[in-house]
Amino acid sequence: MTILPGGVCEPRSTLGNKTGGWRTYRPIFDYDKCIKCKLCELLCPDMAVLPKDDGFFEIDYDFCKGCGICANECPKDAIEMVLEEK
Repeated sequence: MTILPGGVCEPRSTLGNKTGGWRTYRPIFDYDKCIKCKLCELLCPDMAVLPKDDGFFEIDYDFCKGCGICANECPKDAIEMVLEEK
């Protein structure tokens, strides 16, 4: 991959760079508490929270770094950060 001046990359070129392998904690959803407000999806800096067909969300653990922003910002505490087991 060639990076152009200014740090511009080709669109979607980072999809091959899976970054979730060094995570310490992983988010787990409690769908009974989730109100589908979308804050987790909107605030995820890694765009690792993906919508499902039923309106709930799932985590793409290949890209989730375990920062906990989704869990911290969830108004219903529907996301718990649990220790990653390798």
